Amino acid sequence: MYTKRGDGGETSLFGAKRVPKDFPLVEAYGTIDELNSLLGLVIAKSRDRSIASSLREVQSTLFIAGADAAREFRPDSHPRIARADTEKLEESTDSLLDRLPKLRNFIVPGGSEAGALLQLARAVCRRAERRLVAASKVEAINPELVPFFNRLSSYLFNLSRLANKKAGRRETIWKG
Repeated sequence: MYTKRGDGGETSLFGAKRVPKDFPLVEAYGTIDELNSLLGLVIAKSRDRSIASSLREVQSTLFIAGADAAREFRPDSHPRIARADTEKLEESTDSLLDRLPKLRNFIVPGGSEAGALLQLARAVCRRAERRLVAASKVEAINPELVPFFNRLSSYLFNLSRLANKKAGRRETIWKG
């Protein structure tokens, strides 16, 4: 299906507002979509059911976050990503940290295929966070989106570490 409405380089936010395709909010929700697609690749390649299951939950929440970023934010409306979503990521990250050795150095991304892909997802997540910060300078956004993506990047980092641990891959310490 195609509408041809975007052929002139514009798209619609949820609602009637038309914006250029390089508008900061479009960049933000496009990066969120990219992250969600990358997590789909991690799931497809993952042999660990618990990691795949947790990432499916994240994907579902990313659809909400993308929709949240794609709509005009009104302070009187109910944000779709809430503090509870961010707190859930904090709890999940704490649970991962309980299963991992304490990190005292920077580590080089890599290890197992799932671990390396999760590090790439973490980097894309950080880009989504930066795009949301840039968008917030020109358009009102849900103020919980930036903390949510900040916590999500931490979660993905530690999930990468767990994937490598489960695969028997040691972390490579960066020696700058």
